[in-house]
Amino acid sequence: MARTLLLLARYGQEDQPERVVQKVPQEMLAEMIGTTRSRANLFMNKFRKVGFIEYNGEIKINKSLLTVVLH
Repeated sequence: MARTLLLLARYGQEDQPERVVQKVPQEMLAEMIGTTRSRANLFMNKFRKVGFIEYNGEIKINKSLLTVVLH
């Protein structure tokens, strides 16, 4: 899930990453990572609790998520 969110935010590309990700339904995110929508929702809530993302209709990616993926 973390890797998919970073790819959607265009981290690692030449241009500046977008902190706000386009509106993506949880069903689509679940399909992208190969899980159910409820499982994707669980991940999103955990990421929000620890401060990796802000999620209120749109997804805002914090740089801390990139740090976790790199470790």
